[in-house]
Amino acid sequence: MLVRHANMRLVTCIFIFLTVMCLTSCAPPTCYSRVLDLSKEIMDILDKLHKSDRTKTCAEMLPKMFLDVHNSCMMPKLRDFMYVSENLPTEYCRERPRIRHLKRKVQALYTIINRVCYRELVFHTDDCEALETGHSSPRYTEDRLQLLEDDN
Repeated sequence: MLVRHANMRLVTCIFIFLTVMCLTSCAPPTCYSRVLDLSKEIMDILDKLHKSDRTKTCAEMLPKMFLDVHNSCMMPKLRDFMYVSENLPTEYCRERPRIRHLKRKVQALYTIINRVCYRELVFHTDDCEALETGHSSPRYTEDRLQLLEDDN
């Protein structure tokens, strides 16, 4: 009887410990983490669309997009992408389930940035070309350029 009681206490303690550990690691996502995760998810979906035989021709009609949540040009790029994806030339492409799924994800990202995370994100660059090529080139602002000139 005493052994059984000790085992029940041990099982109860382990259960409570695991419950507490689970609850402490389940912090709600921040705006930044949600935007970052959704951006990565969209890029993965785009990659799969370009590789799949069923959606490759449709994906070629979409504008090239490399999302960077630190780029201030991301909102216009998302808006343009949504417009093009809504107005694909063929109904076949507009109605593909994977294309519709991508459109919903892009719309969700746009809404989160525009409404939920309004003014919470910090943009470090305005290199709009990087969102199309995937390669960011450092560009100095006037203040940074002035500091560089003063050092010489």
